[in-house]
Amino acid sequence: MSSNIATTSAAGRRITALLDAGSFVEIGGAVTARATDFNMQEKETPGDGVITGYGVIDGNLVYVYSQNAEVLNGTIGEMHAKKIANIYDLAMKMGAPVIGLLDCAGMRLQEATDALDGFGNLYLKQAMASGVIPQISAVFGTCGGGLSVLPALSDFTFMEEKEARLFVNSPNAIPGNDIGKCDTSSAKFQSEEAGLVDGVGTEDEILADIRSLVCMLPGNNEEEASYSDCTDDLNRACAGIENAAEDTAIALANISDSNVFFETKREYAKDMVTGFIRLNGMTVGAAANRSKVYDSSANVTAEFDGSLSAKGAKKAAEFVEFCDAFNIPVLTLTNVTGFTAGKCSERNLAKAAAKLVYAFTNATVPKVNVVIGKAYGSAYVAMNSKSIGADMVYAWPEAEIGMMDAKLAAKIMYAGADSRVLNEKAAEYKELQSSPMSAARRGYVDAVIQPADTRKYVIGAFEMLFTKKEVRPSKKHGTV
Repeated sequence: MSSNIATTSAAGRRITALLDAGSFVEIGGAVTARATDFNMQEKETPGDGVITGYGVIDGNLVYVYSQNAEVLNGTIGEMHAKKIANIYDLAMKMGAPVIGLLDCAGMRLQEATDALDGFGNLYLKQAMASGVIPQISAVFGTCGGGLSVLPALSDFTFMEEKEARLFVNSPNAIPGNDIGKCDTSSAKFQSEEAGLVDGVGTEDEILADIRSLVCMLPGNNEEEASYSDCTDDLNRACAGIENAAEDTAIALANISDSNVFFETKREYAKDMVTGFIRLNGMTVGAAANRSKVYDSSANVTAEFDGSLSAKGAKKAAEFVEFCDAFNIPVLTLTNVTGFTAGKCSERNLAKAAAKLVYAFTNATVPKVNVVIGKAYGSAYVAMNSKSIGADMVYAWPEAEIGMMDAKLAAKIMYAGADSRVLNEKAAEYKELQSSPMSAARRGYVDAVIQPADTRKYVIGAFEMLFTKKEVRPSKKHGTV
């Protein structure tokens, strides 16, 4: 590092903790503010309030900027913004991720239009980099107003659990609200309600999460995939995985090499699990329906009805779009009874379901689906079914695939019949229309597999699909 402030400030210490030891090289350490209005020339502005440079994480090149709240509260002025923009230019040329460590009081009032132009330029750089290089943000202090757009433009965002604040309008500026009623700027709100934040924790936990995430992602959109050495048995039986059908976060960890699972948007729309696993050393994106959440002591901490919610569909759609942009194969575990019924959900459900269908259909990466439970109606179709482009579909023997529950179907078709007839017709309907073998006979399922063999089958499928090439209709972009 070229400046003392970079080594002694909290901003500098975060960079040191994030990167491999001794790997950080500072760029623009001598830059200071150019503004002279309102006696700005009399203020010390080392680095203009942001430390920028590059280094490595487990040998992977990354570019990083860390805002320094000790210099004018980390406010963004002309040179501050230019330093970050320069980091983006370098990262785009080299095809490496950008990591932003945010702690900023907003725009620098003394620089007004220059600060606004700087904000706009940062928006431009992030928008151009979207889908080209991974972008990761972490909020450690204040991130308000226009600055809140930066983590929203990023692919992944983390927040420090106690001191971090993320907002467009401060809680007290919202009519009818104050911070005592609802702290809309808190990590809890932004992770659970807004769904903007992937992970919440201490500063050390967040930096460790970023290191883990970087090691699972490709450096850019032209790399085939991210790999690591696999020391796990490729044919390892997933003993007891059927017991994790309700909490698919556990099931995904069971399938993955050495049980590695990096979950994204952990506190948002918990009825849908998204995250990254490794299969034979290759990173695979996973999305799965979830009806129960278990803690480390096997206690149920949340429970859902098995339906697909608007928030869950939105969460999965955004995740699949990221995977497709960066050539990351997608695995789904399907266990869904239909769409969530409710006034609140109904406002957004059709559009969210459409986005999920579009994300799966539009994705050209290898796509594998395993039906592990119920797969009913249009919600099943939206969950990476063969109908919308899944390359391989497997089902467990106890899975149910069809329009609806067999008993309900019998009641509709034989309204007024006695219980004996209804039970007979329900059993008949289940065998003829809802069993996995029925779907397999029609080609909607490629194979019915034992739950314990899931890891072996999905690894084989992705190896077979490794050279997949698929052409889409010529167009500028879709509009869903």
